[in-house]
Amino acid sequence: MNHEEEREQKNNRAEDQSAQSQYTLQALQGLKGVLTPQEELVFMNILFSSSATLRGGNFGLSRKEAEKQLGIASDNDALDSYILRVNQAVGRYFKLIYDDRRDQLIVMMRVPAKAARSTLSEEGLALLLYIFYQQEVLQHEYTLFDQLLHAFGHETTKANQKLLNNLDALKKIGAIEEYSDQEFSHERAYQLTAIGANLFSDSFLRRTAEFSQSNQLSKEEVLKFFRRYNLHTGGE
Repeated sequence: MNHEEEREQKNNRAEDQSAQSQYTLQALQGLKGVLTPQEELVFMNILFSSSATLRGGNFGLSRKEAEKQLGIASDNDALDSYILRVNQAVGRYFKLIYDDRRDQLIVMMRVPAKAARSTLSEEGLALLLYIFYQQEVLQHEYTLFDQLLHAFGHETTKANQKLLNNLDALKKIGAIEEYSDQEFSHERAYQLTAIGANLFSDSFLRRTAEFSQSNQLSKEEVLKFFRRYNLHTGGE
């Protein structure tokens, strides 16, 4: 690749990032039409607190604190309405989710596949998809490290360390966490978080399932397969 082509690629990437930032800001402006100023401020607080860098890996804002700021203490209907209205306004670029295990609200940002590749390696993505399938489809409570080793690395040199490095990357973005139970005091086990369960778009899951089945599937079939049918509210 010559210098001219390199410069052109850099310019294209910069333009793409600029356009994405512009559209994202426009989406945030859409909040004014569906949220009160206080509700808008709470969303920005949740968005700010959803950074692992800021909270040391503790993603999101606690439900108690969010309800306090919204003035809707222990009101499930009001909280559900708030989450729905936020996602209707910014759903193309963000997704507000409730993590019932951690009792926290988290904002996830939708990014193009190209941008996602800079966050996770192909190996990390494969591990996450395997864990996702085990726990979201087969409904296993956890995934053992030995299962991952058998599925991905038993014929590879230094497989243990490679797996651990990729699992560590998944933990850093909040997609999985170590499963803590007395039963597993002598072996590693991992559990999908709410972030990990919502990381894959419906369109990505459809392509994945169709590839594995060598057959076109309807969106309803795919969502039902991944147990997301009843939770689906639109979008990708």
